[in-house]
Amino acid sequence: MTDTSDDTSRPDALRFRDDPGARRSTWIAGLILVAVVAWMGSGLVLPGNDPDPVVARADAPAPTAVAVRPSVADDVTLTFRAEGQAQPDRDTALLAEASGDVAEVLVDKGRDVERDQVIARLSTTRLEADLRRAEGEAERAQREFDNASQLLDRGVATVDRVTDARTALTAAEAQVAAAREALDAARITAPFAGRVETLSLDAGEFVQAGTQVGRIVDNSPLTVAIQVPQQALQRIESGQPAAVSFITGETAEGEVAFVGTAAASETRTFLVEIEVPNRDGAIRAGISAEVTIPTGRARAHFISPSIVSLGPEGRIGVKAVEDGRVAFYPVEVVRAEIEGIFVTGLPDAVDLITVGQGFVRDGEAVTPQPETDLAEPAEVVE
Repeated sequence: MTDTSDDTSRPDALRFRDDPGARRSTWIAGLILVAVVAWMGSGLVLPGNDPDPVVARADAPAPTAVAVRPSVADDVTLTFRAEGQAQPDRDTALLAEASGDVAEVLVDKGRDVERDQVIARLSTTRLEADLRRAEGEAERAQREFDNASQLLDRGVATVDRVTDARTALTAAEAQVAAAREALDAARITAPFAGRVETLSLDAGEFVQAGTQVGRIVDNSPLTVAIQVPQQALQRIESGQPAAVSFITGETAEGEVAFVGTAAASETRTFLVEIEVPNRDGAIRAGISAEVTIPTGRARAHFISPSIVSLGPEGRIGVKAVEDGRVAFYPVEVVRAEIEGIFVTGLPDAVDLITVGQGFVRDGEAVTPQPETDLAEPAEVVE
C-alpha cells in the first residue's frame, strides 16, 4: 500500500530557487576582472605624461675620439734606388806573348800608362838571330825566283821551275814575318790607356809565352752595375740620368748605358749599368755605390709609416675622416725617405687619422680632433 501522504514522491514536488547572494558575487567578480584588464591595457592605449616613452640608456658608448692631421698632395719626383758596385770600364790581364828572359822592366806597378806604351822587354838576342836568318833565306829565295823567271823568258827554264821558286820565296817571306812578329812580341805593351794594377816581373826572370805577368785597369769611365726587379724594369731605359753616391763619400752624375733583356735565373732581376765619368781616376773601382734614377713625377702625400695599416682584403692603406666617419684608402708607396714615405691613392686634400686608427673601422662614426689637441697634457684637477 502506497503512502500517499509523502509529497516528495511527486515530480513537481522538487523545486530549487536561486540564491540572490550567489548571483551578486558572480557579477562582482566579473566587474573586477574587466577592471583589471582595462587597467593593464591602459598603459598601451593611453599615452603617458612623458612625450618620449623610450628612455635613453645612460651607458650608450660615444663615438671614438681620434686625432687627425690635414694633408695636401704635392708634386714629387719618383725615383728608383738600388745598391750596386763600381766596375772599371776595362780590366785586362797582361800576358807574355813570347818566351825568354826579362831584359828590363820599364814601368812600376801603380803607374798610369798610355796605349802601346812598353812596360817590359824580353831578351831579343835569339829572336834577332832568327830574324837575320829568315831574311837571308828570303834573299836567296828571291834570287832563285829572279833567275828562274829570266831563264823562262829565254826559253831555257820550265814553268814548273818558276813555280817552285815562287813557292820557296813565299815561304821565306812568311818566315821573315814570323821572326819580326816574335821580335815585337818580346815587348810587353799596354793594350789601352790605364793604370798598371799588378806587375809580377823582375829583370833576369824567365817567362813562358802565355803567362800572365800583370793586370791593367781603365777606370775612366766607371760602370756601376745594379740589379733591377721585374716590377720596376719598365721605368728604366737607356739615356736616363742617374745620381750615384759612393760609399767613400764621393758623388757623381751618370747615365744609364745598358738595360738587360734577360733576367737572372736565381733572382729574376735584370742587369742595368750606369756609366759615370771619372777622368782623373779619383773614384776607385770595386767600391759600393747607391744609384738613384728619376723615373717621373706624381701627385703624392708625405706620411709617416706608422699610420699605414692593412685593410680587410690585405691591402696596405691609411684611414681618414670624411663627414664624421672613417674612410679607408688603399695606397701605393712611390718613394721612401728617412723621415717618411710618399704614397698615392688619396684625394688631393684629406684629414688623415694619426692617433687611434687601430681602434676604428671603415665606416665607423668617430669624433675627430686636431692632432695638436690630443698632444697637449691633460689638466690636473686638485
